Parts: sequence; C-alpha cells; structure tokens
Amino acid sequence: MQSESLIGPLMQSISHQHWKVRVAVIEATGTVIQFGNAKSVDDVLPHFAQRLFDDVPQVRQAVTRVVGGWLLALRDRYSLFHKLVPLLLSSLDDEMPHIVQEAASLWEEAGLQWQKENEEDLKDKLDFASPPPAHHPSPETRPGLGCRELVFRNLSKILPAICHDVTDWVAGTRVKAARLLAVLLLHAEDHATQHLEVLLRTLLLACADEEGAVVSSCTRSAELIGTFVSPEVFLKLLWPMLKKSPSASGLLVLAAVIRGCPREALRPHLKAITTELAGAHIRQGSENLRYGENLLQCVQAVVSTCGEDCRGCGLQLMQVLVTVMALPGAPGLGSQVQETEDALAAVESSGDGQDLYRQHVGPLLEWLGGSQRGWTAHSPELLQFSVLVAHAGPALGEALPTLVPVLRSCLQPDRDPQMRLRLLSILSRALLSAKETVDSQGQLHRYLDTVVTDILVPNLQWRAGRTAAACRCTSRPRWCQQVEDVRETLLPPVLTALEEDSQMTRLTSCRIVSAFLKSSGGASEPDKFIKIYPELLKRLDDVSTEVRLAAASALAVWLECIRNDGAEACYQRDVQHLYKELLVYLDDPDSAVQDAVLEVLQAGSALFPDLLVRETEAVLHKHRSPTRCERLLQHVQARPPAL
Repeated sequence: MQSESLIGPLMQSISHQHWKVRVAVIEATGTVIQFGNAKSVDDVLPHFAQRLFDDVPQVRQAVTRVVGGWLLALRDRYSLFHKLVPLLLSSLDDEMPHIVQEAASLWEEAGLQWQKENEEDLKDKLDFASPPPAHHPSPETRPGLGCRELVFRNLSKILPAICHDVTDWVAGTRVKAARLLAVLLLHAEDHATQHLEVLLRTLLLACADEEGAVVSSCTRSAELIGTFVSPEVFLKLLWPMLKKSPSASGLLVLAAVIRGCPREALRPHLKAITTELAGAHIRQGSENLRYGENLLQCVQAVVSTCGEDCRGCGLQLMQVLVTVMALPGAPGLGSQVQETEDALAAVESSGDGQDLYRQHVGPLLEWLGGSQRGWTAHSPELLQFSVLVAHAGPALGEALPTLVPVLRSCLQPDRDPQMRLRLLSILSRALLSAKETVDSQGQLHRYLDTVVTDILVPNLQWRAGRTAAACRCTSRPRWCQQVEDVRETLLPPVLTALEEDSQMTRLTSCRIVSAFLKSSGGASEPDKFIKIYPELLKRLDDVSTEVRLAAASALAVWLECIRNDGAEACYQRDVQHLYKELLVYLDDPDSAVQDAVLEVLQAGSALFPDLLVRETEAVLHKHRSPTRCERLLQHVQARPPAL
C-alpha cells in the first residue's frame, strides 16, 4: 500500500555520490516493486537504465540482479517483458565477466521458467525441436527455446526504442543500443525477417557513426542478418537503398551481410551481386576513401564467402578493384588490394595477381575504352585506365591490339590537352620498362609505326600553351632501341623542340638527338645530317647549364658519327665552322661549359687536326683562354699522324 510513496524518495537517491548508497537504493527499489505496485516500474526503469552506465561494477551488478529477479518472480512480469528483457540482455555485454556470467544465468533461468509456464503453446516446437542452423555462429551456446521465444514475441515492441537509441546524441547510449541490437538478432534468428526493412535502415545510419564501437556492433548485427535471413530478401531491400543513395555505410552493411551469409544460400545470387557492384552507380558512387575501403570489403567478402564460385565473376570484381585503386588516397589501400587480387587469383586460376591481370587485362581495356570518347582530364575512367596500365605489368604485352587503338584515339591533337598529357606520361613510363610491360611478348615492333606516326609525331607539333608544351616534352621517344626504323620521322620535330620555352623539353630533346646519333652509327644522309649541328650549337647559349652540357655531349656524338662514316672530306667546311664556334666557348664564364667544350674539341680533333690547330692558334693570338687552348694544342699535337 505504501510502495508508490517510496519510489519518489528512492529515485532521488539512486544517483547518490557513494556507490554503496546507490546499490542499497537499487536493492530496496527491487523489493518495493516486488511486493508493492508494479505500475511504478515505468517510473523506475529510466533510472535503472542510467545505472547500467555506472562506472562501479557493483552498481551495474545490482541492477542486473534486481531486473533478473523481476523477470522470474514479479507478478505482472508478462506485461513488462518488453521493458525488462532489454535491461537484462544489456548486461550480457558488460565489461566485467562476473556480471556477464550472472546475467546469462538469470536470463537462462527466466527463459526456462517461461518455457515451462507456456509448455502447451510450445508443444510442437518442444516435441520437434529443430537443431541449430548449420551456419549458426555459435551453435554450442545457442540460446534456449524459451529465451528465443521471449525475444521474438517482444521484438516488435523493443526494436523502435533500440533504433531510436542507436542514433542518440550521447555516444554511450549509441554503443549500448548497438550492442543490444546484436544480442537481440542472435536470439531472433530468422524471425528478424519481418522487421528487416527497419533494421537495414537503422544499420545504414549507425554504420556511419564516428564511434568505432557502434560501427563494430552494427557490423556484427548485419552479419547476423546475413546468417539468418534469405539473401533474396535482404538483397531485394538493400539494392534500392544503395542505388538511391550510395554511401560508405551502405557498402559496409552489404559487405557484412555477404560475409555472414552461407555459401550455398549466396551462390544463386552471386552473379547479380557482382554485376550490381560493378555497375557505375555503386562502383563510382563516391570518391571518398572510406567509400573505397568499404567497396573493397564487399569484394573481399564475396571472394572469402563464395570461394571457387567466383570463377565466372572475376571480370566484374576486377572492375571494382581497378576503381578502388583509382580513388584519391587509394595507395594506402595497396596491400589490401594486393591481398584481395591474390585471393581472387587463387580461386580463379590457382595463380597470383599477375595471372589475374593476364586473364582479364584485355576485357578490362575494352570495357574502359568503350567510354574513351567522353574522357577528360577529370574522368574517373581515365584514372582507372592509368591504374590498369600501371599494375598490369607483363600482361600489357598480350593486350596491345586493344591498348594501342585506345591510346591512338585519346592522343589525337583535338582531344583534351590535360588528358593527353596524362596519357603520354603513362605511355612514357610503360616504354621506359618496355620489356616488363608493353613488349613482354616481343610484339611491340608490330605497333611501333602506329605509336610513332599516329601518337608521338602529332603531339610533337608546336601548339600554343603550357599544356601543349608539356605534351611535346612527354611525347619524346624514350625507347631508342626500337625506333631506329622511324628515326627520320621523329628527328625533325625533335630538332624543332630544341627551341621550346620549357627547359625540360630542350634538355630532353638534346638527349634524344644524342641517342639518335649514337644509334645511327654514322652520317647516313649528309643533307639531313648537316642540319643537326647548327641547332645544337644554339643550345650552347641556353640559359640552363644542364641544357648546354647536354648539347655539348650531343655535338661530340655528331663528330664521332662523321669519323665513323669515313667520308670526312664531305664535311670539312662544316667541321671547320664548328671548330671555330666551339673555341669561342672556351672563354665562357661557366667553367663546366668550358671543360665540356674542351672535351668535344679533343674528341673531334682526329677529324681535321691541322684545321683545329690553325683555329686554336688564331684564338691564342687574341689572348683568350690560353690555358685551355694550350691544353687543346698539346692534345692534338700528341696524337699520331693520320695514315
């Protein structure tokens, strides 16, 4: 008769600063409710729920004991199950093992008591008890029938509050609610199907939480949904959500349900899953790194769950992996992507990642090339193409029939300059390691004419703008061993590029001219050959010392070509002119240039030593660079006479 009047003072003291007082208040409240008016439970439960967050284990244990006692002995407990069960189940995830153990014991006892009291209703389920599902996460600790029925029959009343608390503004409340949700789903098993839409929407929100504990618990809940609910049902609800609003949290939920789903149940839906993942609406739903991480988790879940069943879906999964690698910040995912590729390769061909590229690089290039007409410098497909070429390695040598046409189309002068610059950089890197990439099969020579005539030469033509200049610099042929046959085509635009504004372009051009001369071995066409040295001479006046030194080196090679050709007489006038011009630079302010020019003259002195001596003596009479001129004379005079 007096219980209701006692509840108010007790609740005022339940947050007392001394934990022993709080414990005493909780125990006293349990007795008052037990032997008084059960209507006061509604006034007490919010305070009890707050005590579950208490820092003192004894306080949390007191709440567990009292609530467990009510579930067993309270006269009106049947009408209060949906309010008491969540409090007791929350203690199953306490950080203190003895509290977890006591809560589990009380919960099991309450379930057995309820089962005994409702034996008639459960007769069929008791007589024909079904074994734990083969894919149950912990069949040896599966909750009893009474516990499962208690949760299932009250789930519709409990879920709204849980879904609300999972998005509460207080982090501790969200963590508790997320953990409780996983416990409820473990008890509900396949009965969660009828609440699936609400559950999935809640998980999509909760998996975007900044608290790692909330995300971890919700991921566990999603795995349980995958375990107990048919893939046909959860996929039918998930795909529209992801298509309407692709999100990192949505992909995390998808990865978790796939991970929890049995292989046999998932097999009929595997093709549809990989096709949806490879679709642009999901694959390119966001450039956020977390989105990419969760997209990668989806692929990992599919491969780990389905194993060899993935053999027919490798191309779609590779499309997703290429997209992930092309995201900004994706290099940090390199090791995870590599592990995923190796796992996929193991189930597809029992090989490694390179075998995977060898199998799929052709179709992947065709897939990306199909959209190349609309590419710009900011197109995600361009980034994916770059990643594919960079990672395919030796497999590129087998895909030249697809790769070269895509490059030729994208590198026409009328296409986006920034895009061309990026593609030319990609091509340049591939050619620098040709034997390990585009020429791994020794077939590049068949496409060399196309590469030079249709790709390099058009991009070497002068056009206004810095981007165009960068394209010309990047278009320089980097693989001289394979371009001997087209040297005559490339040399004129390379000589023109010696006048570029870009220092790097001028420097690269000097080096390429030198490489061309070395590969020729001699002056095969005198008319064209004579036109080379005046352009190199101009570079000796360059503002960049590095360019000047490269030009001097190229001039030395030019003189060596005349000597190897054996027709020095044809070039006497030009060589004399070159001697005269080079001697001027022995008086250059830069000592490095003086030394480089001296080396060129010493190397070329074998051609016409008398001419060189005469020109050098003329310089000495003018008192210019006497030291280096004297060294040059000594070098020439020390040489044995020509035969």
